[in-house]
Amino acid sequence: MNFDLTDEQRLLRETVRDFAVSEVAPVAEELDRTKAFPYEIVAKLGDLGLMGIPFPEEFGGSGGDILSYALAVEELARIDSSVAITMAAHTSLGTTPIYNWGTDEQKAEWLPELTSGKKLAAFGLTEPEAGSDAGNTKTRAELDGDEWVVDGAKQFITNSGTDISACVTITAVTGKDENGRPEISNIIVPNGTPGYTVDPPYRKMGWNASDTHPLTFDGARVPESNLLGPRGQGFKQFLQILDGGRIGVAAMSVGVAQGALDEAIKYAKERQAFGQSISKFQAIQAKIADISAQLEAARLLTYRAAIEKDRGENFTLTAAQAKLITGRLAVRATEEAVQIHGGYGFIEEYPVCRFYRDAKILTIGEGTDEVQQMVIARALGC
Repeated sequence: MNFDLTDEQRLLRETVRDFAVSEVAPVAEELDRTKAFPYEIVAKLGDLGLMGIPFPEEFGGSGGDILSYALAVEELARIDSSVAITMAAHTSLGTTPIYNWGTDEQKAEWLPELTSGKKLAAFGLTEPEAGSDAGNTKTRAELDGDEWVVDGAKQFITNSGTDISACVTITAVTGKDENGRPEISNIIVPNGTPGYTVDPPYRKMGWNASDTHPLTFDGARVPESNLLGPRGQGFKQFLQILDGGRIGVAAMSVGVAQGALDEAIKYAKERQAFGQSISKFQAIQAKIADISAQLEAARLLTYRAAIEKDRGENFTLTAAQAKLITGRLAVRATEEAVQIHGGYGFIEEYPVCRFYRDAKILTIGEGTDEVQQMVIARALGC
């Protein structure tokens, strides 16, 4: 497999890297401290065409591939995960379902503003009783005339409560299938729909500048035409969405690990102890060398998953493997970076402190490590 980037991909990576350094880095610590959503940054990402990378130009996208999308997520996460998850969740979770299964009318209504970044979309899967067991959906949607009436709750939903949030695609039980099992479908619910409430945001360990809310649906009515794809196909649809989303989270984990490594090397070279730079001590060198080697392997596996998806191949196994090892690496890399910084690693003004807090969710979101292990084992025939 050829992992060489095309000229276009290299240019995109350099563009996003420059943007992250010049536009995101100067405000990342303040955004984290104040828990302020990065509206100006999102608008600039839209102007650069980064909020719609993998979507065709006819729908307002950039016409790029999944590898290009992964490269952009990686470079943003190298500086700030809150910005990276805002872009990644909007693209892979919010916009992709509408592009994949939307009718011509739905695509015309939603995609232009979503792919341009003028509006954000969310995906409502997780519930109080349906996390890893996502098929245990309790939210219900009953057809009343030509409207769906939605009742239920969702939690941990990214991009659902900003001033530019346009809609959330939710999974809901819409009846029973021929075997008497719950029939799950996906339905688009616009923000501002009566009966749909975006509840107060969570107080989180990390990703403080990203938008995350619980959602409540109490008799929320939407047109029957807001059904996304065939009725009863919601379970299959969200499994496909999660497969693709894992590539984005893996790329984010690679970026976080790279950012932590960058900061660790920089600090180790500057910090003097016992008459020399601490980068000269074998204990420090061993930490840096191990993270560097593991990072390159994790990066290549993530790129492979993206390339497999671009080729139309089955990428479920590779995406789960990449998500598993990159999330664990991000946690370890940030922990080692904090350790190399010593007491300064515990101080908020140093980026590694934020990186450390941001990393843990990468082993949980888009499927926990334990779910990834289950997906991998099943793909191997166990």
